[in-house]
Amino acid sequence: MRIETKKFDNPREKYIDSLKFSLYCMTHPLDGFWDLTHEKRGTLAAANTILFLTVLIRLLKLRYTSFMFMKVYWEELNIFLYIASILFPLALWVVGNWGLTTLFDGKGKLKQVYMATCYALVPYPLIQFPLMIFSNFVTVEEAQFYSVLSSLTLFYAAILVIAAMGQIHEYSAGKNILFTVATLFAMLVMIFILMIFFSMISQGISYFVSLARELMFRL
Repeated sequence: MRIETKKFDNPREKYIDSLKFSLYCMTHPLDGFWDLTHEKRGTLAAANTILFLTVLIRLLKLRYTSFMFMKVYWEELNIFLYIASILFPLALWVVGNWGLTTLFDGKGKLKQVYMATCYALVPYPLIQFPLMIFSNFVTVEEAQFYSVLSSLTLFYAAILVIAAMGQIHEYSAGKNILFTVATLFAMLVMIFILMIFFSMISQGISYFVSLARELMFRL
């Protein structure tokens, strides 16, 4: 059962309502993600907020999760690369899914794919934050309970992402699963292409640097 679409004159009220709507998407993914885009219940501001909270909780987990579950070697950690390791796969997923589905009658736009993906991440900050605190009070015997809950959070978010893509592109379940797998493959292809691209740039720079040094040496 879908909830009634509301109209707001105040952007702040629209933003707050769209944030609250993410909870509805989490518990009613089929109706929720349909209304998110088709009934314009979501906003980019709320999507960015959810993504920010997801990254923030991920960073806080490095500092405040019990050493029983996460050992962090701070002297070897590059915080910017760590953040990039979260945002880069997300960007690849959004671009890859939108690019493929555009070719095969997908209804979702790039903005909608990004927004729906961010909304699907809601279980992560919502569940991982109390789990992070809980990790400092569990005993060794209760550690497995924490690990199972943490894994279920990721699984739940993944299921929501798949459900979101099916609703915004208006795909059947089978076609949605097919394009989910295809998107993952497209992400690997894009990574391969980017590696070749940056490798060529690196070799090109090295060539011109060597050429400049040779000219300076001869002059």
